[in-house]
Amino acid sequence: MAAPSEAAAGKRRPFGTRFLTEPGRLFQHNAWDNVEWSEEQEANARSKVQENSSQLLPQDKKEEYEVNANRYWNEFYRIHENGFFKDRHWLFTEFPELAPNGNPSQNEVSECRCGSKEESNNEGLGSCENGHCSLETRAENQLNLVESTPKFCTQQSANQKHSEPNPSDGDYPGSSAAYRILEVGCGAGNTVFPILQTNNDPGLFVYCCDFSTVAVDLVQTNAEYDSLRCFAFVHDLCDDQSPFPMPEESLDIVILIFVLSAILPEKMQSVVKRLSRLLKPGGMILLRDYGRYDLAQLRFKKGQCLSDNFYVRGDGTRVYFFTQDELDDLFTTAGLEKIQNLVDRRLQVNRGKQMTMYRVWIQCKYRKAVAPRL
Repeated sequence: MAAPSEAAAGKRRPFGTRFLTEPGRLFQHNAWDNVEWSEEQEANARSKVQENSSQLLPQDKKEEYEVNANRYWNEFYRIHENGFFKDRHWLFTEFPELAPNGNPSQNEVSECRCGSKEESNNEGLGSCENGHCSLETRAENQLNLVESTPKFCTQQSANQKHSEPNPSDGDYPGSSAAYRILEVGCGAGNTVFPILQTNNDPGLFVYCCDFSTVAVDLVQTNAEYDSLRCFAFVHDLCDDQSPFPMPEESLDIVILIFVLSAILPEKMQSVVKRLSRLLKPGGMILLRDYGRYDLAQLRFKKGQCLSDNFYVRGDGTRVYFFTQDELDDLFTTAGLEKIQNLVDRRLQVNRGKQMTMYRVWIQCKYRKAVAPRL
């Protein structure tokens, strides 16, 4: 397969060439960032989405996936444990707020491109079926990496064996920290542990939560888990009565990486509002998630669509595909101001499998206004 032309690659050279192996095979994988789509390509993607969403699941099936969301995600992590995903060290390029001395009030937010060489390694999608990568073998998993999308919402409460402390008395995990970060949807810790490893600021404390008790167990039993610097807990974002272990206006950063897309669309606004209340004035929400017409959306078949741009995968987990305007509306309605909202259209070419893959991701940074001085 010939490499794409400069026009197809946004007049940019490929930022990465890598060789990945599985038994008896060698694959060369190139990637181009900031790829411009032609009108024809976008029209074809729109047509594919119209086709795969023309047949919606019946209401009783939609309710079943919502009620059993906890079971589906627990099973997902039981199967894959922590070997399915890779750490996201690109975080500190795209989100310098997470690095040492990364206070967002002291740093300019650059309108940089979404992603990096390492992200291409960690977030690439090699072979999709039903919106998920092929999971047949561990060797294939090493080649066909997918986004860690630890998820939340259901109508049932999470297992309460992971108790959540009440911060009302002012004594809560991380209460003495100077800089507090919460990752929502921590999965097996692929964001949390790189932060703890990279940012040695003694004033830092990192919270992480997930809807899946299995995922939180994986974090808490990881050798890198340090209860003096981190607190992992089970939490159902869609349950307004489920308390957080920290008080409102106590966090500097909230991280949402391939997480909001797993929530029932009609519950997204209330979730964003809840999270915004946890931010200090000047605190920020950092998001990276699926964009409209991403490869994963185009690979869905008829009969897997729950509602507009919202699908169920073969394993029962669900995913939504955003536009920039939709995310801007969610955050600004919650009272946050836009710092960054950009889309990255990425072209990845797996020469060994003769595959061309177009990924679409959205990256956002929204800040809580600083109260005016009197």
